[in-house]
Amino acid sequence: MKNFKKIATATVGMAAMMMLAGCSTAANSSKKGNTASGNTIKIGVNMELSGAVAGYGEQQKQGIELAVSQINSKGGIKVDGKKYKIKAIYRDNKSTTSGSASVAAQLVNNDKVQAVVGPATTNDSTAAIPNVTKANVASVSPSATDDGYTLDKNGKVQKYVFRSCFDNSYQGQTAAKFVTNTLKGKKVAIIADNSSDYGTGLAKAFKKQFSGAIVSTQYFQEGDKDFNAMLTAIKNKGFDAIYAPGYYSEVGLIVKQARQIGIKTPIIGSDGMADPKLAQIAGNANANDIYYTTPFSTKSADTDTTVKSFMDAFQDKFGTEAPTFSALAYDSVYMVKAAIEKAKSVNSEDIAVAMAKIKNMKGATGTMTVDAKHNPEKPIAIEQMNGGKVEKAITVK
Repeated sequence: MKNFKKIATATVGMAAMMMLAGCSTAANSSKKGNTASGNTIKIGVNMELSGAVAGYGEQQKQGIELAVSQINSKGGIKVDGKKYKIKAIYRDNKSTTSGSASVAAQLVNNDKVQAVVGPATTNDSTAAIPNVTKANVASVSPSATDDGYTLDKNGKVQKYVFRSCFDNSYQGQTAAKFVTNTLKGKKVAIIADNSSDYGTGLAKAFKKQFSGAIVSTQYFQEGDKDFNAMLTAIKNKGFDAIYAPGYYSEVGLIVKQARQIGIKTPIIGSDGMADPKLAQIAGNANANDIYYTTPFSTKSADTDTTVKSFMDAFQDKFGTEAPTFSALAYDSVYMVKAAIEKAKSVNSEDIAVAMAKIKNMKGATGTMTVDAKHNPEKPIAIEQMNGGKVEKAITVK
């Protein structure tokens, strides 16, 4: 009986200790979000690495790889006296909204990342929002430009949603002012991509800002190849410029076919044109009098040491000139780094709170401050292309 009492007492004691340990574990796990373990901060990459817009995803992957390698080569990120290296976890969303939602869930729930970079497009990025929000993990899209991307359906800011690119309204308004003030255009024809919010949003913003006349508005779909009927229909409308918001894959063909039927007026577009493939598709001889808004210009390297450093490092690593989408993704990683340092924490909830407070961060796409709607405030550039080459960049503040 004595032995039984001793065993019973010991058992009760052990049970009490286990209960206390359980309470302690519960208390530790009650903190929102994902916290880094060991010496590694994990950044999830939800990216279009195959499918319709894989070209953008691959460029953004290169920018991410460069940023991660630079940060790690300099010792990583220091938090409370401890240094952490970054591990990027890449997952392919296959350029689909369902794939993006699934990848987001894997990254935040299985991989337990501290932040997410991507996806590239607005539609894919939007599909990921519920899963990153539920897990209290901040996501930064390098190129989701729809005005409402960082807002919920009631217009309230989404706590865990950020971007390093401009929204459509800013780009469209800037293009409209440029046509009026610089090109002195009074009549414009619009040819826009209506297969996503990207093209339609830009066209809407341009129309709202432009003080002249819109003589025609035509729409095309992603993947269209023949624009001759559309261009022939507007050829004699007497316009001073064409505004063609869309991606280089279609706009390159629009430029080519417009020039081939004798339309010589300036063609103005958006950052979806900011890729060397635009001139390859259009043909250098046709790519004249082309302008597009962009958050990044290689010409900025002439006066900005941060841009020059990025471009030199990109050239060394990949053997080619840095495209805009690589620069945006590169800055997205540095936004995560800046937020971690500001938060002095490796917990995803703390990182999200700090990301909203980023101010005057020097990046490849300019010095940025995150505004109240989680958009970056920074200069915008308009690049001018002639003979398939970017001749100059005009900075608009």
